[in-house]
Amino acid sequence: MPPPALLRVTEGVTPYFCFLLFLVTLGPHQFGFHLAELNAPQDVITCRSAKAPAVSTTKSWPTCIPMSEAQFAFVSSVFTIGGLIGALVAGPYCSRYGRLLAMQMTALLFVAGSIAETFAMSITILAIGRVFNGLGAGAATVIVPLYISEVAPAQSRGFFGAFTQITVNIGILFTQTLGYFLSRGSDWRYILGTGIVLGAVQCIGLLFVPESPAWIAASSNNPITLQQARLTLQRIRGNSANLAAEVAQWPGAAGSAEEQSLLGQGAARLDGSCEGEGIVAMAPPSPRPAAAALTGAKKQTVGFFGLVADPSHRSALIAVIGIMFAQQVCGINSVIMYSVSLLNGMLPLNSAILTIIISAANLITTMLSAPLPDRLGRKTCLLLSVVGQGTSSFLLAFSIVYGIKILSAISVLTFVAFFAVGLGPVPFILASELVGQEAVGATQSWALGANYVATFLVAQFFPLVNSALNAKLGGAGWVYFLFAFFAVLSAMFFWFYVPETNGKKNADEVWGKTTRVD
Repeated sequence: MPPPALLRVTEGVTPYFCFLLFLVTLGPHQFGFHLAELNAPQDVITCRSAKAPAVSTTKSWPTCIPMSEAQFAFVSSVFTIGGLIGALVAGPYCSRYGRLLAMQMTALLFVAGSIAETFAMSITILAIGRVFNGLGAGAATVIVPLYISEVAPAQSRGFFGAFTQITVNIGILFTQTLGYFLSRGSDWRYILGTGIVLGAVQCIGLLFVPESPAWIAASSNNPITLQQARLTLQRIRGNSANLAAEVAQWPGAAGSAEEQSLLGQGAARLDGSCEGEGIVAMAPPSPRPAAAALTGAKKQTVGFFGLVADPSHRSALIAVIGIMFAQQVCGINSVIMYSVSLLNGMLPLNSAILTIIISAANLITTMLSAPLPDRLGRKTCLLLSVVGQGTSSFLLAFSIVYGIKILSAISVLTFVAFFAVGLGPVPFILASELVGQEAVGATQSWALGANYVATFLVAQFFPLVNSALNAKLGGAGWVYFLFAFFAVLSAMFFWFYVPETNGKKNADEVWGKTTRVD
């Protein structure tokens, strides 16, 4: 007999839900792919490798694009500028027009960006392609966690929420592996061209994905539309699933007799059963008029700037921004984006192979850690993660400075492994749990905006700060003492400012507020 924890995770999971999960997480997958795509072929692309002559003898494109260290840092970090814009725009856009249309737009951006990168003949075109891919990545990391949280079974949303980070790591591992085999001559263009294929597959696949039922219910007062949302949810959950508790939390779900009748008829047509066999037990008709019932149950959507002005959401906003900054300033992207050049000659393995091992360890640990946010709690996982990553960062700095190569290799692996325990997946989960449905889109935009600002700072200035510290102090590795210090600050922030959301019914319960019933 399967263990209770496994039964809890798989309850309500259908093949159709798994199909949707695969298609929508192609967005975060491409985020990871494009984040790390320049890591392995860096020397070839920038003409620093003997394998990369400046002009190809077989193609009209240059085999490589001459770049200084500062120019390459700009091309790498400009991805996060696109990500910042995409994240800021995506929340309000998907709140107004729906999750599905927003995901379709991101897929088109990935295709356009990958085409520009693949055929780039200059730094400018390569950077423009990176901006387009950043726009898609930033939007995807806002929209996809929202969509998953709205279609996943309630008892396992933490587990499936971690799939955002899992697929990011799959994308990183995939591109690092391609980079190991294709970092020569003009073959690096095949790495970037793979992004065209991934974007096209998602464009086609999203034609078979339905809109989020929760978004439909939150954005419409029409009983017919609510009926369609419930039918969609029934298809995702399976014909035998009882949706009473879930549908009861939708705005206007307990509205008029007309609405209840329509929902009941639609459900009966879906699975042919009756109440008690998978059909929601409908509440008695409300004595209020239908329009009043529906409108009164709804909360007005909170916009991007309205979130800042609303004191009731300020604590949540501070928490999610702090969490997202912590995710980046503890140094994970120093390894993901620059590990091949950073670790070259420092460790007992070829740096490209070590990068693949690091990416694989990150993926495996993220997958193994996926149940932990639901079992141990979100805050506990964050604290375990940041303490472990800070300790690993300190040991990595110490071992590099004093030339202890085995300890360096172990420290790098534990550094990314502890990231996967909490700092990787939990921020994407928390951003949709600390506020109500009316503010979740704007909160995700603020959260991912903060994330991309922090990512840009690391991507742009890490190589420069690293070089400056190495030149001033002698040797390498000193920058990881700085990341260890940031980990200490992050742990203090988590302890005092981040509430636990696991097991809480809604944002009001998270913050200890009393839900007002009109």
